[in-house]
Amino acid sequence: MLKSKQGLKKQAIKKPKLSRIARREERAAWLFLAPAILLLMVFVFIPMINAGYISLHSWDLLTDMEWIGFDNFIALFQDKDWISALIRTFIYALCYVPSLFIMALLLALIVKHIPKGTGIFRTAYFMPVILSSVVTGIIWKLMYDERSGLINNIIEGILGIRIPWLSSVEWAMAAVLIVNVWMQMGYYMIIFLAGLQDIPTSYYEAAKIDGANPWQIFWRITFPNLSNASLFVVVMSVIGSFQAYDQIAMLTQGGPAGSTTLGVQYIYDTAFGLYDMGYAASCALNLFVIILIFTMMQFKLTRGGEKE
Repeated sequence: MLKSKQGLKKQAIKKPKLSRIARREERAAWLFLAPAILLLMVFVFIPMINAGYISLHSWDLLTDMEWIGFDNFIALFQDKDWISALIRTFIYALCYVPSLFIMALLLALIVKHIPKGTGIFRTAYFMPVILSSVVTGIIWKLMYDERSGLINNIIEGILGIRIPWLSSVEWAMAAVLIVNVWMQMGYYMIIFLAGLQDIPTSYYEAAKIDGANPWQIFWRITFPNLSNASLFVVVMSVIGSFQAYDQIAMLTQGGPAGSTTLGVQYIYDTAFGLYDMGYAASCALNLFVIILIFTMMQFKLTRGGEKE
């Protein structure tokens, strides 16, 4: 009896054999995935491993590496400049993520309810995403100019004042935030728009029959059915906020007085300004761990909400 039971268990554990068509489809799937996996290996995983190795050394790019163990990581938690850069990054993320989320969702709702010319509006809103960050940085820098910039000309015409957008500690972060939200909201608008188009029209028809107003329809039908799109937007925008660099480098270079020096800018300045590659690598790994923790927390909270 025992032997027969064990035999039955082994048979149950055995995986069913794949047919020729299934095996062929599996090989085709791996073949299509191979380029993406190769790119991830070359540009993500191998550099990460190399960064971990460099972080355990003292290296200035010119001389040989000197093994120092975990000294860089010990110094990391005692570095007030790095901690200040992280605090500014958190503040930036707290402003960037909700602003981007609201603007992208608002644009998606507007485009969805436009009766004609939807394609034109989609293209217009998506255009900043495909523009070069260098080009957009130069254009916005000219627009932010305190003396002759278009933005200040408009503000002066309405309020009679000129704002030192890029030279003021109080306004520099807001200037960078506006540009980054403007550049990315078109991409996330497309994500929300795809989610809106997947909601069955029967839900809205039933709600109107029950006498629900537009606000109730949004909160009871539209927003709950955008949970997957919302999760994607929040996760990707949080990652993007912690990796903000391009527009900061073009507009302020981390100034004035370090007010826009976020995590990535600090890493760049340490690596290619001070030529302390080991310490810069340890900062990069520290930032990677923070992003990973926040991403896992978001997935856990979202899954918990779905279960409830």
